[in-house]
Amino acid sequence: MSSNPEQERRAAFDTSRQSVADIPATPQPEQQALFTVDTNGKLTPGVALMRELTADATLTLARYWFRRYLEQSGHPKNTIESYSYDLALFEERIGPKPVPQISARDIAAFLGDSTTRSTRKRRLTSLNTFFKFLIVQCKLITEKENPAAGFYPEHIPLKTPQPLFADEQERFLAAAADENERSALIAHLLLRLGFSRGELLTIRKEHVDLSDPEHPVVYIYYDSARYRNKERKLAADATFADIFTAYVAAYDPQERLIALPPQSINKIVERIAATAAIEKKVTPQSLRDTWAVERAREGNDAGKLIGLLGLADDSRNKMSVERYIKLASPALS
Repeated sequence: MSSNPEQERRAAFDTSRQSVADIPATPQPEQQALFTVDTNGKLTPGVALMRELTADATLTLARYWFRRYLEQSGHPKNTIESYSYDLALFEERIGPKPVPQISARDIAAFLGDSTTRSTRKRRLTSLNTFFKFLIVQCKLITEKENPAAGFYPEHIPLKTPQPLFADEQERFLAAAADENERSALIAHLLLRLGFSRGELLTIRKEHVDLSDPEHPVVYIYYDSARYRNKERKLAADATFADIFTAYVAAYDPQERLIALPPQSINKIVERIAATAAIEKKVTPQSLRDTWAVERAREGNDAGKLIGLLGLADDSRNKMSVERYIKLASPALS
């Protein structure tokens, strides 16, 4: 079986879970000594931090402060890890040279290593965000000195959603209910309430209002002010109330309602689909797509679907919901 260098690198990165300052580079990252010696020959603390960015800062130092900026700005953890991973690979490719010496040729070489268009687009997004930080936040370089300015992402066409048919939906929910209370809750949140995987992993017990068990309400909140426009509340039904109550009784969640890593959700969904004998590929996103098509079939227009899904009101998302509406329209005769 042929190996994929990109996947191997990402697997190694995810396994180590090192911070960007800990990722090995050649030479080792700039780090001042933990102590300095004063004029009297005594050790003094206070130099245990990375030094400030200056005009001659290396890529290693700039990567460190870029990650700090992302963390303090409230960016999602997955976004921070993705940017940090790409920049670590970038430094591995070109070395820890001073930032002003990074050239368009360095950018081209790094992007040229990409094995797919999506990888190239992701890497370019990471680089653009990094250099924007150096230009706007740090004023370390000017826009004219931005080595990534001449590169543009390739257009990646939207994938056509493949929603589950009605009988497949029922089989999927039944298989999840037979497995255990947690699988039943995950299946319902994804397929009957249109949760994204990220929302599934951040919901808390107190976000579910069971004041009226026949008409429960589920709230979706975001900690970061950047994503407050994605917050919403969704109407559920008595079936959800029963599933939720059974899950809480069986698992007694304390903080997050479902405390699992992202890939575990994918595995659970794949396992349920296999048990239900569903031949098409089923993912958390395809379950969310199915929910969106069902809402479109009820007559919701593009604007309402964007609100229901918690999407940004931009051209690409409008194209996405138009596809849901098209799939929900009556069959041509």
